[in-house]
Amino acid sequence: MELLLIRHGLPLRVENDDGTPADPPLAPLGHDQARRLAAWLETERIDALYASPLRRAHQTAEPLAARQRLELHLEPGVVEFDQYAESYVPLEELKANDYEVWKALVQGGMYAAIDIESFQRGVAATLERIITDHAGARVAVVCHGGVINAWTSNVLGIAEPLFFQPTYTSVSRFLAAGSGERSVVSLNEAAHLRGV
Repeated sequence: MELLLIRHGLPLRVENDDGTPADPPLAPLGHDQARRLAAWLETERIDALYASPLRRAHQTAEPLAARQRLELHLEPGVVEFDQYAESYVPLEELKANDYEVWKALVQGGMYAAIDIESFQRGVAATLERIITDHAGARVAVVCHGGVINAWTSNVLGIAEPLFFQPTYTSVSRFLAAGSGERSVVSLNEAAHLRGV
């Protein structure tokens, strides 16, 4: 089967000071990215569509679900590792405004306070279940950069849990054989964003 992991579109910045987890919706540009993604994938048969229950992910999946006439399944097993954080600042914005904080985050500070190995195991178990449930199909999962990294590092046998930054609404493709073999077809496809 073919597994498409899609990163959500650009979300808004959210900073809460009341202990409430940040769950930002898509920014206007993020909605545009989601529409472009749906149009780009229109000619590909997708048999099932899953998304993280976080707003930025399922809002990204909605245009694809509508265009492909698919039921959207919310899957808690593909939420981002920082789902309970009180703030969400897009990494590009953080890099532009506070380079040193951005650098510390991408060099390990992003997951210093979480059990990254448990996160990786949970992502792998969820995606393996989806693979098993959809033998011979093409399945799209709209999720997060950490989830895509966790699965990719698992497939490639890379120890580094976060080794690349998927582009918003990029598609990364994997093949999953019934024999248990997993392989990377492509990472970070984003042709639909040209000119944006």
